[in-house]
Amino acid sequence: MSAPIPNIEDLKNAKPNKAAGARIPLVDGIEKVTGKAQYTADLDDHGAFTGLIFRSPYAHAKIVNLDISAAQALPGVMAVITGEDCGAPFGILPIAENEYPLVKEKVRYKGDAVAAVAAVDAETAQRAINLIKLEVNELPAYYTPDEARAPGTVDLHERRKGNQERSVNHEFGDVEAGFSEADLVKENTYHCAEVTHAHMEPHAALAEYDAERELMTLKSVTQVPYYVHLMLTQCLGMDSSRIRVIKPFVGGGFGARTETLNFEIIACLLAKATGGKVRMQLTREETFLTHRGRPETDIKIKMGLKKDGKITGVQAEVTQKGGAYGGYGIITILYSGALLNAIYDIPNVKYDGYRIYTNTPACGAMRGHGTVNIRFAFESLLDNIAEELGLDPIEVRRANLLTSEFETVNGLRGLSYGLPECLDWAEEASDWKEKRGKMPKNKGIGIGCSHFVSGAGKPVHWTGEPHATINLKLDFDGGITILTGASDIGQGSSTIITQAVAEILGVDYGRLRIIANDSAITPKDNGSYSSRVTVMVGNAAIDAAKNLKGILVEAAAKKLDCAEQDIECLGEVYRVAGSQDPGIPFQEVVNEALVGTGTITAKGTYFVPEAFQGTGKQRGAAVGSSPGFSYAATIAQVDVDEDTGLVTVEKIWVAHDCGFAINPLSVEGQVQGAVWMGLAQAFSEETRYQDGLHMAPNFLDYRFPTMVESPDIEVKIVEPIDPNGPFGAKEASEGALSSIVAAVASAVKDATGIEMTETPITPDRLMDAMIKREREEKRNASKKGAA
Repeated sequence: MSAPIPNIEDLKNAKPNKAAGARIPLVDGIEKVTGKAQYTADLDDHGAFTGLIFRSPYAHAKIVNLDISAAQALPGVMAVITGEDCGAPFGILPIAENEYPLVKEKVRYKGDAVAAVAAVDAETAQRAINLIKLEVNELPAYYTPDEARAPGTVDLHERRKGNQERSVNHEFGDVEAGFSEADLVKENTYHCAEVTHAHMEPHAALAEYDAERELMTLKSVTQVPYYVHLMLTQCLGMDSSRIRVIKPFVGGGFGARTETLNFEIIACLLAKATGGKVRMQLTREETFLTHRGRPETDIKIKMGLKKDGKITGVQAEVTQKGGAYGGYGIITILYSGALLNAIYDIPNVKYDGYRIYTNTPACGAMRGHGTVNIRFAFESLLDNIAEELGLDPIEVRRANLLTSEFETVNGLRGLSYGLPECLDWAEEASDWKEKRGKMPKNKGIGIGCSHFVSGAGKPVHWTGEPHATINLKLDFDGGITILTGASDIGQGSSTIITQAVAEILGVDYGRLRIIANDSAITPKDNGSYSSRVTVMVGNAAIDAAKNLKGILVEAAAKKLDCAEQDIECLGEVYRVAGSQDPGIPFQEVVNEALVGTGTITAKGTYFVPEAFQGTGKQRGAAVGSSPGFSYAATIAQVDVDEDTGLVTVEKIWVAHDCGFAINPLSVEGQVQGAVWMGLAQAFSEETRYQDGLHMAPNFLDYRFPTMVESPDIEVKIVEPIDPNGPFGAKEASEGALSSIVAAVASAVKDATGIEMTETPITPDRLMDAMIKREREEKRNASKKGAA
């Protein structure tokens, strides 16, 4: 091709694009704000049948008879399928695969998927659903862990006796010895309600089966296309090469879509049964029932401190209501214990965790996976003990800081630690010393700290392959196509990958395009979960860009007749360093590189260093390990209406250690999102069931704050460089969340003198606590008067 004649002055003045650290909008932002973005429900469904699911009205029952004959006979019905049409279960790990796309033999919660219909239109599909007859023998239903574990209960799953999905019992150091060294030991219990993700986009899938070629294509809302691919292979009984999984734009995930969900498999089963295309759009209620939210959790925690504030030991017992199926539960219960560590220097830790099956929708992973509830309890008890010892809560945290390079008692390692700087900024910015314990009546200020992994040290499905792979394609047009399997679910991962490539190559953004999440085109990626993409896929993108740059430098050296080490890469221009020659434009370098080879593909990969995959010997030691940990310190200021119990959050100060901020604008947005989600759990969010029936499966009854309730949020980015991260970066989305609930609870206590040990802190709960205190004060005064 003939390249445009270069402008000599442009060549002379060329500078590389400094992309890393730039505050640029998200690369897919225009599509989203203009409505051009195609979400799964927006995709072309011409010729598609409508898929609907028949759901159980029973919480726990043995199926006696399932009659689908009338539905099958209805004109316009193309297929009716049941559990007999799928012989394989699915799940996140082989040891937890106890869920079938459609139930077999018995149902385990109200809303469980029993049968499915594909019909020519939605009206016909619904009529068919109404014709299905289910006859059962009802079994005892259990809605709490205590009920499910009581003697004589019926097991939800035969292989999980006593309805216990998993127990974890770990001790590191000697906790009793630690308590004996303490000057004060306290214990308390905390209860956190179950919450769900409340992502804007309801679940949807579009499946198409090519019967002639025996090919299946699924387009879905998933965060983990690769894991969906694996489960489709397993449940459909198809060779994986005949399956294609595509992720369109996704309207939020927050962990709800980090595992394969039954409707994705059901859509494919219907497509295969009809030999065509099936569109499945779940209602908001069905999306709530599919769930996978944060489990209801009971925590009993005990802690010992010396007079100087040093923690000598921590003991925690955690019981999680897991719902009807395994899902991520076996990992969630491990995370809650593992991440007691890696935020403070704690020499002795004992953890007992129990994940219990109940006849409610299955819980799973949710933003801050496994850490939010236990961090609320830990930080609250730490404040409690600090107050009794007469110590400032921030100083107590300073007394227990880790070093910048650390290894915890349970084998977690880190190479950067920005919590000290986070605390310093939050303390100064909020005027903490002038406010704590000194504010007007019913106003208060509180602190919470938290951390999170930057991707799991070992993936859920360990195959020996790289943790991440990126391909860069360069052809005659001079455009660079970034091919990635990493799922952008709104967190901005495609932008971060683009900036990483642009930084290494120095080219203009206009030369780059990114194609993501099509298993027929893009390399495999494990998905968007545990905040893994920035570090793992970012490092792979840098590796790929360096490899492509090496090819281009070689071509430029050949073109300019010099040694490769003498080439100066200025992004859009390559020249001989120190020479008066203005150099040659990027397109000429590309033309030379293509000689004799044609289209260029440069691959980049990333492996988590073995030392950061967990050094502990305990079972489940890899859970919690990570190439880097983010840290956050949050201070909340609140006002409490003593007449109504309503808490108004006036301001949030949050400092987040994300390592190097590749895109500060994106980081700030992610931290603000973490604040909103934390406030929602702290004050309003709660899934409620009445005899197993979901009582708030919509956005009217399930309450979360809107922009109207949002306080002023001041975000500080703290940037200690982490050697394992791309340009020194770590995660930026989840680390701050766990500190929010603790900070507002601390502020409420400062305002009212009442420690709230249950979330959400609703007006009625706070009013009950204030009334109870008032009555106790009156009784005590009466007794004192009588004496």
